[in-house]
Amino acid sequence: MFPLGLHQSSLVMMGLLIIFAFIHSGGAAIRARAESLIGARAWRLIFAGTSIPSAVVLIGYFLAHRYDGVRLWNIQGVSGVVPIIFVLTAISFLFLYPATYNLLEIPAVRKPEVRLYTTGIIRISRHPQAVGQVLWCFTHGLWIGSSFMMVTCVGLICHHLFAVWHGDRRLKAKFGDSFDELRRTTSVFPFLAVIDGRQKLQWNEFLRPSQLGICIAIGVFWWAHQFISNASEAFLSFHFPQLL
Repeated sequence: MFPLGLHQSSLVMMGLLIIFAFIHSGGAAIRARAESLIGARAWRLIFAGTSIPSAVVLIGYFLAHRYDGVRLWNIQGVSGVVPIIFVLTAISFLFLYPATYNLLEIPAVRKPEVRLYTTGIIRISRHPQAVGQVLWCFTHGLWIGSSFMMVTCVGLICHHLFAVWHGDRRLKAKFGDSFDELRRTTSVFPFLAVIDGRQKLQWNEFLRPSQLGICIAIGVFWWAHQFISNASEAFLSFHFPQLL
């Protein structure tokens, strides 16, 4: 019997989150040293080869167990909730997957580089992934309402809060005064720098093919929700039956 309504799967999820955080943030921490030893492309392949599988297992386990534990609330039958959840989730994906990635660098087709992004969504928040993750946790926590979901949300948010500090620290070490200027003119909390006059939005910077791709992906994810649960359980049962 676990305290506070925690299910065994909640403890497994905590472990998977810690493993993913260690691989992802730990890999980012040693990136400069690793690239100097084996090269940027080789390190990116190693990093992607460990981060992506750990993320796939994490997501699959979450989907298979998201209603585990105690149901703390249930608003799924409340009128008007679905469009609110959908709109806020769509916005969270626009922050989670903004145009701050070069897709060709992920498989190391193009040489990976650390860049100091200063335009587009960075004008809204210097750490859009953290903002998107918090918003995603809010919408999915509100919709699912299970103790397992709360454990997942706490773990994800804590990891991204650490990433805010860790990311700023690494950019400061690499870019020095240029990063200090970026930090002066931007904010972590969305729109704060715009509201207090330190930043000005340039809407044309958001009209990029990558943003259209994100919007299309949001529609595909929404349509695929009806199949996701069965697919995740099938994937785990075939590759990681011990996690079910």
